[in-house]
Amino acid sequence: MRRLFGAVVMALAVCLVPAFADTYPSRPITVIVPFAAGGPSDAMMRILAEHMRQTLGQPVLVENVTGAGGSIGVGRAVRSRPDGYTVSFGHLGTHVANGAVYRLGYDLVADLEPVVLLPSNPMIIVSKTSVPAKSLSEFIAWLKAQPNPASAGTAGNGSGSHIAGLYFEQVTGIKLQYVPYRGTGPAMNDLVGGQIDLIVDQTSNAINQVRAGMIRAYAVTDARRLATAPEIPTTDEAGLAGFHMTLWSGLWLPKGTATEIVETLNAAAVAALNDADVQNQLKNLGLQMPGPDQRAPEVLGTLQRAEIAKWWPMIRAAGVVPE
Repeated sequence: MRRLFGAVVMALAVCLVPAFADTYPSRPITVIVPFAAGGPSDAMMRILAEHMRQTLGQPVLVENVTGAGGSIGVGRAVRSRPDGYTVSFGHLGTHVANGAVYRLGYDLVADLEPVVLLPSNPMIIVSKTSVPAKSLSEFIAWLKAQPNPASAGTAGNGSGSHIAGLYFEQVTGIKLQYVPYRGTGPAMNDLVGGQIDLIVDQTSNAINQVRAGMIRAYAVTDARRLATAPEIPTTDEAGLAGFHMTLWSGLWLPKGTATEIVETLNAAAVAALNDADVQNQLKNLGLQMPGPDQRAPEVLGTLQRAEIAKWWPMIRAAGVVPE
């Protein structure tokens, strides 16, 4: 009798999955952003969420779950029901680097379903305004001349800003003293206040402060200048050739989520990326839009695996450990 009951339950579950997917979404969707409110990840997702709400016909709520370089927030999404109502927002730091830094208790590839590649941005090397250097070469010389390592803000060990700092150390021979925060939003506040010396930060988090004259920018870590801030040179132009790093972002769902649900969320995100007003808001933050051929779920999955192969060896060689 128990075997018969179990078989009936399983059969009903199989039959209900397509019907459930057909009615999705029927209630609010929560996107877990694993960093503090006010930071670049939070800002991007809130812009996208508003348009996705219109497409999906349900509220798309942003929940900020901080800690452990974003791994706590990602873990909560991984362990949620695979019903499409809890979505994981993340980027190079949370969905690549953290696998080389933390004992996660989950697999970043095997336990998540990629949904869509989101806008990316190059990093930007910025300092507090009291630093006397006016160019990148002068800034590097200033850093080397300090009796103690300069303080560099990060969003935690293994975060994008931390990886960028390690990369900066590697190509310049400079040593930095890292100061971890619960996101680069709080780190930026301290940079503006002069409490730390620099951040190799996401352009989207720093550009408005640069425009306001609250911090100083030296170079963007890309082969081309920003369309929204063409006065800032590239690292190639500023004398640090080849120092390129782009912090891409994406959305994932827990493994086992129905394909129809993945496709529904992908379509809503793509519709947001295609909207002219959304594009203007994101580009104004210095973000670069993924091309039309880069928006399928499998593109994000392929990129994530390639980035793991690229960055894990450097992170492990640097001996990065959790705070």
